[in-house]
Amino acid sequence: MEITFIDREKELEFMESLWGKENSFLPIYGRRRVGKTRLVKEFIRGKPAVYYLARNSSYRDNLLGFSGTVLNSYPSPYLSPSSFSSFADVFKYIGERGKVVVIIDEFPYLIQSDKRVLSEFQYIVDEIVRSSRIHLILVGSSVGMMEEHVLSQKSPLYGRRDGQIRLQPLDFFNSWRLLRVDAGEAVRIYGVTGGVPAYLILFRKFEDVKDVAFSKRGFLYAEGDFLLSSELREPRVYKLILKAVAEGKRRFNEISTFTGIPRSNLFKYVEVLERLGFLRRDVPVTAQPKTKNTRYTIADNYIAFYFRFVERYRGQIELESLDFWEEFLEDYNHYLGWVFEGVAREFLVGLNKRGKLPFRFTKIGRWWHRGEEIDLVALNEREKKSLLVEVKWKELSEREARGIMEDLEGKAELVGLDDWEAHYGIVAKGVEGKENLREEGFLAWDLRDFEAP
Repeated sequence: MEITFIDREKELEFMESLWGKENSFLPIYGRRRVGKTRLVKEFIRGKPAVYYLARNSSYRDNLLGFSGTVLNSYPSPYLSPSSFSSFADVFKYIGERGKVVVIIDEFPYLIQSDKRVLSEFQYIVDEIVRSSRIHLILVGSSVGMMEEHVLSQKSPLYGRRDGQIRLQPLDFFNSWRLLRVDAGEAVRIYGVTGGVPAYLILFRKFEDVKDVAFSKRGFLYAEGDFLLSSELREPRVYKLILKAVAEGKRRFNEISTFTGIPRSNLFKYVEVLERLGFLRRDVPVTAQPKTKNTRYTIADNYIAFYFRFVERYRGQIELESLDFWEEFLEDYNHYLGWVFEGVAREFLVGLNKRGKLPFRFTKIGRWWHRGEEIDLVALNEREKKSLLVEVKWKELSEREARGIMEDLEGKAELVGLDDWEAHYGIVAKGVEGKENLREEGFLAWDLRDFEAP
């Protein structure tokens, strides 16, 4: 089943700008299933192109496969795939064919087959691509390998690229466009999938999670293990850390205590998870960059879901029992509070871009101090203006909403914005009487204010 192509306008625009040049070299990377292959295939529509998917095999096997692919596009009565002794030979042949995009997908498989490939591709870029009309794109799903072997300073390819694209999952609103369900159902599904297109298309409704993640034959049942094992040399240790954070251990000391990993060793593991995009370090929005008042959160909805729910119920899933379903639904509703905070943040960023707020903010994030927290605080430090917002994944009565606003006004004094212009808002699943609140100067939004995809 082909995934509907949504978003990615900025990436395609950048790729087209490179296509307008004589030649180019572009690495594209990102986590598995995020849509890299679909992006490059969308880009080459109507263009002369060679697309080769590398195999987890030997150098020679990949050379034969690549040569065969090239000869299928540009046949020669005198040559066969075995006529070429190196990738450089094949690129010399391509370079004589005119303007062409050459894509090698899953390039890390080539690196694994023979590390000398990197030096060979340095030669290919310097001596063949730059003297021809070849537009070379190397694609990789192993974020770690692409950053270490293609992008880093120690790579033979360092400094030769014309840019790079680290493809991110879709945001909530583009995910919603892909799902074509109502807003509430989209939030529930997004809590499982995040914005990974290949996960999103598994769902027509949230209850499909029973077959997709809570069946031992389901695609998302084993995907977490596979994702981590393909990126990490010691997946067991990293899984412990992610499980700790998924279970609510968000401070460094709490993670160390839960996992039994000494603080001195934990730093390096946490840094790797941050770099790969599995973990995110958060600080209060008003804090200085070097503050020690930090928390960690899982940056990927699927990984958070996997470690909080799939791992918890693995025994029952293996027995093909769904006895935990009602318990899961209750806990999942609490979990969606965290997911909905991210959605609300995206919503406010969108309003900010369109000038639909009382002022334009320049930063937004959570705030906490000791026992007090505010879900979202948006600031314009130059104009000394602030917006304090609580996010609730529930239907609120007008009375409940007013109580939340009053609490926010009280917390504002703790944030240290005494002489700032302050605004107060709420984003909830539903807000009764929100028009009355708006008339009194408060900002109130619910799912009905989200723009339909």
